[in-house]
Amino acid sequence: MKKFKRFLNRIYEKFKKFDKRKQIYVISILAVILVMLWAFISAGVITSNFNRAQLKNKENEQKVDAIGIIITETKEGRKYFEIYGETGHYSNDHSIATLNNVIGNFYKDNEVSMSFQSSKGTYDENTGVITLFDNTYIVLKDEISLKTDKLTWSGSDKETIAEGNVVIKKGNDMQSTAKKCIIGAGYDKFRIEGNTSTKVFENKKK
Repeated sequence: MKKFKRFLNRIYEKFKKFDKRKQIYVISILAVILVMLWAFISAGVITSNFNRAQLKNKENEQKVDAIGIIITETKEGRKYFEIYGETGHYSNDHSIATLNNVIGNFYKDNEVSMSFQSSKGTYDENTGVITLFDNTYIVLKDEISLKTDKLTWSGSDKETIAEGNVVIKKGNDMQSTAKKCIIGAGYDKFRIEGNTSTKVFENKKK
C-alpha cells in the first residue's frame, strides 16, 4: 500500500512540472480511458442481463406447439376417455393441453358412451377436467345428440355440464333447447335448465 502511495506521489510531482498544455492533454487522455473503461464494464453488465433475460424468457415460455395430440386416460384396465387434437400446444409445465379440431370418446365399462367433436378443447392434467369450446357436437346412446357452446367433463363419476345454446335431439322424435344441460355420470340421463323448450314430433308413416 505504501509503495502504491509513493508511486502516485511521484506521478503527481511529475505532473506538476508539466506546463498547462501538457496537463490538459494528460487529463484528457485519462478522461477518455475512464470513459472507455466505464463503457466496457457497462456493456458487460448489459450483456449479462440480456443473457439472463433470454434464459428467463425460455424458462417461462408459455407453450410448446404440437401436431396430432392424443390424450387418453386408463386406470386398472378401464379406459375413461380418449381425445385427439389435429393441432395444439402444451403449457410450459405440460399440465394443460389446448387442442384444435377435437374429436374423442368418453367410456363407461370400456364401452363408448359419449362421442364428441369440437373446434377447440383443453385438458387439465392436474384436475383431470376436459373442456370443449365452440361448435361442440355430442352423440349419446339411443340416437340422442347435443349441440352446445361449451362442455365440461370432470370425471366419469361426475356430471358432465353443457352450457350455452344447448340443442338436444332424439332422432326425429324430439328437440329440446336450453341454456344448460346436465348429463348424468352414467351418460344415460340428463336434465335441462334455463329457458327450456321441448318439441315432440309425431312420426307419420305412409
